Amino acid sequence: MKPEIVIDAAPHKGQGRVHNSAARFKVLRAGRRWGKTRLGVMECLDTASKGGRAWWVAPTYKTGDVGWRPLRTLASKIPGAEIRRSERMIVLPSGGTVTVRSADNPDSLRGDSLDFVVMDECAFMQEDAWTEALRPALADRKGRALFISTPKGRNWFFTLWNQAAQQPQWEAFHFTSYDNPYIEDAEIDAAKATLPEATFMQEFLAEFVDDASLVFRGVQQSATAKPQEGKIGGRRYVMGVDLARHVDFTVVIVLDVTQVPYRMVYMDRFNQISWQVQIQRIKTAAHRFEVDQIVVDQTGVGDPVIEQLRRELSF
Repeated sequence: MKPEIVIDAAPHKGQGRVHNSAARFKVLRAGRRWGKTRLGVMECLDTASKGGRAWWVAPTYKTGDVGWRPLRTLASKIPGAEIRRSERMIVLPSGGTVTVRSADNPDSLRGDSLDFVVMDECAFMQEDAWTEALRPALADRKGRALFISTPKGRNWFFTLWNQAAQQPQWEAFHFTSYDNPYIEDAEIDAAKATLPEATFMQEFLAEFVDDASLVFRGVQQSATAKPQEGKIGGRRYVMGVDLARHVDFTVVIVLDVTQVPYRMVYMDRFNQISWQVQIQRIKTAAHRFEVDQIVVDQTGVGDPVIEQLRRELSF
């Protein structure tokens, strides 16, 4: 007869709500210091205490320490538990195990069958760690999964959270840092007073914020100048283009560089439209101001666009 293992988790209200959910797949977006790690660790140990096989999967080997440290500490208080440091594995007297793994090479996650997996900060992982490695590993045991993360723009975690609210066997949860009863609101308010608005919204309120908004605070609200209709004779104009396609925004600006200080006379900002439409909008603005130069920052995603612009605008 396997020994009974009792884990006194003492969850706060939000953690208890996630734990008590009957959903097989739970997607949790929560602000910093809400208690995501503690919840995930307790869920792993709960599975192992019943003889199951659980994995804690982190974005990298180093970030796996976030889960490994509390797992090691709590396991040391369980009589008969074995801590295998070199493997980063906990073996409980029930025969169940918790292993810490990293998703930096998704192919390394293939093979084992699992009863439960926590994907910690999964917004910072590649999607195929789930779709190609971990989801199949849950199939034969009908295993469960808990996705925990603070958002990172609107990437695959954004899609996953929205889909979870609409699919059977799935449930989506959203909590802010304010929902942790063990952190004073005044401490979070102090962070709010010093951080860019978008950063605070993402890190503490767990809101999905587009990546472009994280760089500057209140850009749209601060852009109060009226755009210029077109070229003014005798003046010189340069265009700047930051290309994006799906998640981020493409931003197009035109500067009057006739004299210092330079003056922005035009801005366009858009996303989720085809390359062809983007090219047309860039061309329209370039012709309107008869720009002398176009400077493009594409970080490798827009090489075909650059080539087409060169051909059609003769730059």
